Amino acid sequence: MEQILKTIPLFADLEDEELQTIVSHAATKSFPKNAIIINEGDDTNSLYIIHSGKVKAFLSNEDGKEVILRIMKPSDYFGELSILDNAPRSASIMTMEPCKFSIISKDAFDKILDAHPEMARKLVAELTRMIRSLTDSVRNLALMDVYGRVARTLLDMADDIDGSMVINQKLTHQDIARMIGSSREMVSRIMKDLQKGGYISPESKRIVINEKLPPGW
Repeated sequence: MEQILKTIPLFADLEDEELQTIVSHAATKSFPKNAIIINEGDDTNSLYIIHSGKVKAFLSNEDGKEVILRIMKPSDYFGELSILDNAPRSASIMTMEPCKFSIISKDAFDKILDAHPEMARKLVAELTRMIRSLTDSVRNLALMDVYGRVARTLLDMADDIDGSMVINQKLTHQDIARMIGSSREMVSRIMKDLQKGGYISPESKRIVINEKLPPGW
């Protein structure tokens, strides 16, 4: 777990002894695919660090309509808001594949912050980054057409792997539709055209972006 903590900006500058203190306060737990880890409105207050697997943060209504806020992968974490303000969970979390987490309770995290107050500044910086990202997402939803939102989502999720832009995870058209507030049918048409034009190459568990996406559709 210490090696994973070192990849997280919140913990990156801590010494090995300090990281071991965090490890000693954490419980490790595994969950199967499609497990609900947190329900929106829950009163739980623990921090979850992802060791393996992927999860989605989402909102849903009584009719089952779902909006995906974020997809998270190993070295990401969630639950930081509730350990700070004690308010109910603001979103639901579901596993997209088998996952393993380290879980730190609020009491344990408070002790860690008391011993290392500089971590509070890092947490504020990370929350600020998340707010800016949320602002960008709202702007995209308000000002971009469906194609623009699809293209922006693909680019935002892609990583540079050996010189190629790759979304290194299984991402369905329904997933994309729920992230951008559109229909699966519209997303499927756009993705089909991008593939036909040679811009993207969908594979079984990843999507390769072959060249710069066109400005419009």
